[in-house]
Amino acid sequence: MATLAVTASLLLVSCGNRVDDAGGGDAAAAESCVDTSGDSIKVGFVNSLSGTMAISEQTVHDSLQLAAKQINDDGGVLGKQLDIVSEDGASEPTVFAEKAGKLIGDDCVAAMFGGWTSSSRKAMLPIVEGSGSLLFYPVQYEGLESSPNIFYTGATTNQQIVPALDYLAEQGVESLHLVGSDYVFPRTANRIITQYAEAHDIEITGEDYAPLGHTDFSTITNKVRQADADAVFNTLNGDSNVAFFKEYRNAGLSPDDMPVMSVSIAEEEVEGIGARNLEGQLTAWNYYQTVETPENEQFVEAFRDEYGDQRVTSDPMEAAYTSLFLWKEMVEQADSFATEDIRAAAGGVTFDAPEGTVTVDGDNQHIAKTSRIGEIGDDGLIHTVWDSGEPIEPDPYLRGYDWADDLSDG
Repeated sequence: MATLAVTASLLLVSCGNRVDDAGGGDAAAAESCVDTSGDSIKVGFVNSLSGTMAISEQTVHDSLQLAAKQINDDGGVLGKQLDIVSEDGASEPTVFAEKAGKLIGDDCVAAMFGGWTSSSRKAMLPIVEGSGSLLFYPVQYEGLESSPNIFYTGATTNQQIVPALDYLAEQGVESLHLVGSDYVFPRTANRIITQYAEAHDIEITGEDYAPLGHTDFSTITNKVRQADADAVFNTLNGDSNVAFFKEYRNAGLSPDDMPVMSVSIAEEEVEGIGARNLEGQLTAWNYYQTVETPENEQFVEAFRDEYGDQRVTSDPMEAAYTSLFLWKEMVEQADSFATEDIRAAAGGVTFDAPEGTVTVDGDNQHIAKTSRIGEIGDDGLIHTVWDSGEPIEPDPYLRGYDWADDLSDG
């Protein structure tokens, strides 16, 4: 395959189009070059190991490597050892598309795992659909999408953003200021938040965006302070969070006066930002290092054994780790590495993940997940202050919510 030419042509045809959960999009498989004849099988990891998103994505790459090692040590998948091919998405959607084309067309991987920003996922979407390949995407996102060639193992909207809004409303929040990075996820998430707010009598005092990698938040922080909202909903990504929270604290703002609910800050980012800048702030995820399950205890211990006692675990890392084991279960259920066989076998596949038991929805290829609201402690860890009690079924188009009628038209 002429990787760059194929990548470019596919992007021109379909990048950024919504794909509905009835199986829209072009899932017709090109002839696969995946080689299943030997005693190993290739899989691809594509993560930002450089650029503004590296602070988050390096950790995901590490957890994928750990999962692959554990699977290989336990005999592999269908008796085949995993042969890992890693690529750097370099925090650029066009690079992710290029690397996806290389992994599929040149390296002949059986499946790919990775991506973080929705821009990176949407750049890879036409590549995997056009080639009939599979991508396992491990990060919470804005919903309003499903593809027959993507399994979404992070939270969709009703498993993270909606529970976060419900929690804030229950705490008496009547006004919100929205701050986010300027790309797909924050823009779409804030459209959903605004619609929720209108239905629940919550005032949106303002909506401010900064480019990915932006580090000067003095103007935005001044707007936040002047807005005097009850809380801030934060959809910044990457190392922009470091600059925002340092400026937030320098401006004399605190969780007691105006708490920030973040959906992209996990334990690894807390370490980079500094616990003293974040203590008392809120997060919405499905997993924290402090979750008390036997599986999580084993996961944290194994991760530290592999990478050092100083390392922490986080939701995207856990979702990525889980994704490789879910793929293994699907392959073994199907007794095949072929995309169509895996999709046919996926519905109802479960895994006792560190976050708790997760189950694949065979229709929209998301997974049922427990929602958790956490508070950042002075120890740099995130401690659960509320959880949903049981896994929430994925509803990426928010079809179960009357207030979201204008959104769930996919």
